[in-house]
Amino acid sequence: MAVISFRVLMRVVTIFALVFAIVSPNVEAQSAAPAPSPTGDGTSIDQGIAYVLMLVALVLTYLIHPLDASSYTFF
Repeated sequence: MAVISFRVLMRVVTIFALVFAIVSPNVEAQSAAPAPSPTGDGTSIDQGIAYVLMLVALVLTYLIHPLDASSYTFF
């Protein structure tokens, strides 16, 4: 009989914990201030694209360089 009441107690505690976990973040989000508007002008995107292009150029350089240094003629 004690096992049945323990199972019921654990179910109640589990349901209470789930409800608390779902409701708790919503309460905090309502009291928080709104997010500031974005201030970026796109330069970080341009810089990211430049880094990717430089990485591609570096990889291509290291892939093509062994062809120039080898004694085989492919073309």
